[in-house]
Amino acid sequence: MATIRKRERKDGSAIYQVRWIQGGRGGSWETEKFGDEDQAEAFKKLVDAHGQQWPYGWVKGEGFVEKPAVPGDMPFVKYATRYVDRLTGIDDRTREDYHREIRIHLSLLQRTEPSGQVVPATICNVESDDITDWVRLEEKGEPDPDTADRWLRRKADPKSIANRHGLLFCIFQAAVEATPQLRTTNPCKGTRLPRLDDHVDEEMTFLEHDEYQRIAAEITDPDARDLADWLVSTGMRWGEATALQVKDINLRAATPTASVQRAWKKAKKGAEGGAYYLGPPKTKKARRLVALAAAQVDVARRLTAGQAPEAFLFRTPTGKHWRHANYYNRKWLPAVQAAIAKGLPKRPRLHDLRHSHAAWLIAANIPLPAIQIRLGHESISTTVDRYGHLVRSLDGDITAAVEAAMHTAAPAAGGLRVVGV
Repeated sequence: MATIRKRERKDGSAIYQVRWIQGGRGGSWETEKFGDEDQAEAFKKLVDAHGQQWPYGWVKGEGFVEKPAVPGDMPFVKYATRYVDRLTGIDDRTREDYHREIRIHLSLLQRTEPSGQVVPATICNVESDDITDWVRLEEKGEPDPDTADRWLRRKADPKSIANRHGLLFCIFQAAVEATPQLRTTNPCKGTRLPRLDDHVDEEMTFLEHDEYQRIAAEITDPDARDLADWLVSTGMRWGEATALQVKDINLRAATPTASVQRAWKKAKKGAEGGAYYLGPPKTKKARRLVALAAAQVDVARRLTAGQAPEAFLFRTPTGKHWRHANYYNRKWLPAVQAAIAKGLPKRPRLHDLRHSHAAWLIAANIPLPAIQIRLGHESISTTVDRYGHLVRSLDGDITAAVEAAMHTAAPAAGGLRVVGV
């Protein structure tokens, strides 16, 4: 709690100093001076009521100062929620995810005045330093003060912070571009975010051809084996491959193809009809034709024979489409565990079949732009960021060029040396 310290002046008068630790234990000491004990006592009660923070609207040495309000200004969370509500081109599940990010993470954003006073964030009062403070809160997390090794809010990984910062940026940019304009600058510009590679564990697992075969040999269900082979040989996402229908397969073209036109999407909580539904692929460029090799053509021909156009290509023994949880727990995980027991040195996820497919193409010197198209990445930068470090085919040419440059004779001191004249 705040305390009052009385200090005597030489002329016999007194100054009453209110002292407290900003935010409680661990914060910095703050003070405010008064010439009247009753005023000091009233201010002390305000500090205690505000949780050991500067009272909202109070400016040090001046008292409560009425600041001119920006027309249209509102609490940040309210503006952010309205922004997400008005977004177009996203499904209900994505909108719900954005709302959850606002409630749990973006709502931590606060405004710290130059005086040190912390006030609620509005869409107009947030500055770049406040964004930096928010990033630090996300990095630090919030340990449970009552239970060791437990968290009220866990530390956020660099990728999650970057994604949330991206949403923050869009919200503030909307205020910059609003009519009438609410802000002149975006406080998220120039924020230094945690490095995405500041972690030890590698997120992706790349399987060699023989390593995949060791896992596949443990998948005894032929229907499940067909799906695993398809995933690793086409690089399709799980939601794309399991949404394929007979009508999406073209085996009569000069190059047989599978057309990716839909994918399984997670439904909004509380929605009727199950947890997943068929919707568009992840991005516009995810709609694509995937060329099929001979082995995939054989699988497709066998699975499409005698089936209706709307039938799913990959079906369970009961004729239904595969669900991720069932396939992972009953088919994939037991096969991986069995392979590990026999010496497999890796523990791949289902999605690592897609990563392994990309690695195999890179090892075969397939250009990254072609891999981008096959995998359905929206941007080549995504392909380069995820798989560029695997491109080693030009290492010999690079080192030869460096070697040649380092051994080139230096020009004569007087300029270029003419030979043979």
